[in-house]
Amino acid sequence: MKILIAGGAGYIGSVLVPKLIEIGHAVNVIDLFWFGNHLPQETGIIHKDIFKLSEKDVEGHDVVIFLAGLSNDPMAEFDPSMNFIFNASAPAYLAYISKRAGAKRFIYAGSCSVYGFTENKLYDEKCKTESDYPYGISKLQGERAVLQLASKNFSTICLRQGTVSGYSPRMRLDLVVNTMFKSAMMTGKITVNNPKIWRPVLAIQDAAQAYIKSVESKKSVSGIFNVASGNFTVGEIAKKVRKELKKKLKLDVKIENKKVKDMRNYKVSVSKAKKNLGFKQKFTIEKIVDELVKNYPLFKDFGNENYYNIEVFKKLK
Repeated sequence: MKILIAGGAGYIGSVLVPKLIEIGHAVNVIDLFWFGNHLPQETGIIHKDIFKLSEKDVEGHDVVIFLAGLSNDPMAEFDPSMNFIFNASAPAYLAYISKRAGAKRFIYAGSCSVYGFTENKLYDEKCKTESDYPYGISKLQGERAVLQLASKNFSTICLRQGTVSGYSPRMRLDLVVNTMFKSAMMTGKITVNNPKIWRPVLAIQDAAQAYIKSVESKKSVSGIFNVASGNFTVGEIAKKVRKELKKKLKLDVKIENKKVKDMRNYKVSVSKAKKNLGFKQKFTIEKIVDELVKNYPLFKDFGNENYYNIEVFKKLK
């Protein structure tokens, strides 16, 4: 198939694109390349703003994937207005022109942050969404805009992702497991703001698998799918990171637990993705840390601003 990926040069795209090419798909990437280009040479490059695209740019593609937008709460809170433009309007516009251009499927990078602060139970895709933060609100708006375009000849899939973590050639150190790894390596300490808060974690390799399964699923498949490698309290994640670093590097890491209030608390069921997409979690926290250890020499310059999305975004403003 011929696939167009908006934001494909980012953290997830830099892992996903090589895998898609390896299994025989032709991939073009639309990106502004804020964080550079770590893609294979075979990748088609379109250096363009999404809002400057026309139907002609999308024609001939079977599948369009939206990985673009502002990627976390700090970026959204730094500039709420741009957050709503990039995370709500951009996917709506791209899905609209994709359908008109004849694409058969649109896949949206959603977020489990839309669940907000939940009760102590597994949330499935039918559960209430009630985020009060700019990032969660905008991701839900983008999701709804994309899903309403679904029709017999245009499948729309939204992957509500847990917090993605793990090694990517376009590395990020502002994600929960990656941040803990960096802190442990730099200071020998992991600081946990609230150890009781629940988070679904999605290993980047499992994330790539979820997109591939979505690309290759039956034409009739549309809808929302939670995807995560597992649900953990933030305290559990810290303990697993500490244990794995002790095992792999003989590093003695301390954990400092604070009592900072956090209004984001959720754990999710991935049963629907397993049943309808064939999604299977293969990575654990331990495997994520193992990948970080193996690739550590490639991103050991922890002061590199390119590893922190908010720092790059501030410079662009």
